[in-house]
This record gives sequence, structure tokens and C-alpha cells, in this order.
Amino acid sequence: MLIDTHTHLDSHKFDDDRAEVIERAVAAGVHKLINVGFNRETIPTTMALAEQYDFIYAVVGWHPVDSIDMQPGDLDWIASLCDHPKVVAIGEIGLDYHWDTSPKDVQQRVFREQIQLAKLKRKPIVIHNRDAHEDVVRILLEENAKDVGGVMHCYSGSWETAKQCLDMNFYISFGGPVTFQNARVPKEVLSRVPLDRLLIETDAPYLAPHPHRGKRNESAFVRLVAEMAAEISGKSLDEISKITTDNAMKCFGIR
Repeated sequence: MLIDTHTHLDSHKFDDDRAEVIERAVAAGVHKLINVGFNRETIPTTMALAEQYDFIYAVVGWHPVDSIDMQPGDLDWIASLCDHPKVVAIGEIGLDYHWDTSPKDVQQRVFREQIQLAKLKRKPIVIHNRDAHEDVVRILLEENAKDVGGVMHCYSGSWETAKQCLDMNFYISFGGPVTFQNARVPKEVLSRVPLDRLLIETDAPYLAPHPHRGKRNESAFVRLVAEMAAEISGKSLDEISKITTDNAMKCFGIR
């Protein structure tokens, strides 16, 4: 039994076959899905999926790429959704210095506001970090994010940064890129992450694992990530499935 801890099944890329994609995930042994809504368009569609399927949960927040578009009322909106029984975390939030769509100071302000909200609502946070490792860690430390912890989503950084995040009560989550043949650093980091802090995900429809690299990703493919995690950690697929499922349920407070 597997949990895809980060997916975007409400993406328009699934408009033609969303129900079939979800059925394939269930057939592949994925018994819970955590869908992430990250802006004004995707938060409502994420909530609709969580309300339609009893095994789909929601994470809601404001993505750093879209932070320039966030209005004061949007934070209140996210706060109100945190009271919904299917909302298990705030995310994906963080910093993205790769895409030049939102100024760094705006990204950092929105990031801090959502960490503070998570502490108020006692929700874990799901972190998006692209080319911003130093500032992400600094802000997490300054805002005492360890009080809620959460997930370093689709982790791609160094072991040194991962260790800082582990010390702040975060789980380290790996997606399709860890299966790539040239993924030396992610494989090394995964081998060093304590098993009780390891999570797996797809980030579907993005970042499909080998042998589907470059194609549309889907939640059924989390099994391929689990197989690579099992190989790297020297565990069986059943063992790594149970470990990552137990970790996800603990992290997100799912019973």
C-alpha cells in the first residue's frame, strides 16, 4: 500500500482521463493521494477532488511563483480552508528563484505569512524550494517552522541542507528525479535520510520517473519511486511501502 504525498490531479493535463488516472493509481496499490492546490485556480479544484474521493486529501497554500498575485483576502481564505477535515497541510509554499515571476521580497513575505498561519492552525507545511536553499533554510529557522514541521517536497538539494531540514522536524520527500540514471546526489541523499523521515511522491503531471521521463506523470508511477527507494535503502518494496505510508500518515495526521 502506497501514498502519493504530492500530486496535482486537478491539472488540466488530466482533463480527458482524470477518473482513469485515479483508477490506475488505485490498481497500482496507491490507497491514498494528497493533492496540492497552490493558487487561486487550483485551490478550488483541489478541494473538489478531496470532497469527491474519500481517499484523496488536500494541501492548500500559495506557490512562490504566484506570490505576486496573492491578495490579503487570500490568506484568510487559506486559513478558513484549514478547518476543513480533508485539509492536511499548508503548501506548497516556499521560494523559487529559478522563474523570474515574483520578486524575492514578495516571495519571502508570503512564505513567512504562511508559516505563521500554519503555526496558528497547527498544520504541517509543504515546502517548494528551487535555487533558494540558503534563504529557505534561513526563513524556516527564523520563523521557528520546527514547531509544525512538514515536508521538503521533491527534494533536490545536498545532504547538508537535508540535515538542517531534518533537524527542524521535516520529512524529506523524493519523486521521479531520484530514478534518473544521472541522479547521483538525490540517490546519495536518500541513502542517508533516516527511514522514519522518508517520503515518496510523484508531483504528477510533472517529473515522471524512469522509464517515463519526459512524458506526463501520474500517481500510479509512485510505485517506481518506491522501487528505487527500496533498492537504495536495501529494503524490500513491501518494507519501503509500509515505512513511507506510515511516515505520511504521521506527518499529515491521517488515520
